[in-house]
Amino acid sequence: MIFLFYMLSAIMIICALAVVFSKNPINNVIYLIVCFIAMAGHYILLNAQFLAVVHIIVYTGAIMVLFLFVIMLLNLNKAIILRKSKVTRITAVITGGIFFLVLVAATRQTFEIHPRYPFASDIGLLTQIGKVLFSEFLLPFEMSSILFISAMVGAIMFGKKDEH
Repeated sequence: MIFLFYMLSAIMIICALAVVFSKNPINNVIYLIVCFIAMAGHYILLNAQFLAVVHIIVYTGAIMVLFLFVIMLLNLNKAIILRKSKVTRITAVITGGIFFLVLVAATRQTFEIHPRYPFASDIGLLTQIGKVLFSEFLLPFEMSSILFISAMVGAIMFGKKDEH
C-alpha cells in the first residue's frame, strides 16, 4: 500500500514537472492527463472510489480532452510569445493570486496534528461527500467554479490573435 502511494506520488511529481517545463502544449496536456490519473489512484488508496471515478470522467475525460482539442484547433504549436497588454497581465496576476488563496485555504487543514475527521468505513460514499461539500465546503466549491471560468477566459485571451 505504501509502495503504491510513493509510486503514484513520483508519477505525479514527474508529470507535473514535465507540464511546467515542456514547450509543446499538446505534450503538456498529455502529461497533465497522466497526473490526473495518478491523482485518481490516490483517491482509490483513500477508499474514495466515487471521487476517483468522477475525477477520471470529469477532469481527465472531459476537460483535458477538450483542452487538447482546443489546442489542436488553435494550432498553438508555434513557440511565438507575444507581449500582452497591461490589463491582460494584471488580470493574470489577480487570477493567479485567487488560485493561490484557494490552494492555501485547501491545504491549511492538512497541517493539523489531529485529523479533523476520524476514519470511517463510509468516508468515500456519495452521501458523505454531498453532506460535506454542500455544508462546510460550499464557498470553496463555488470559488473553484469561478476560477475555472476565469481560466477559460484566460485560455481564450491567450489563444486570441492580437491585431496590430
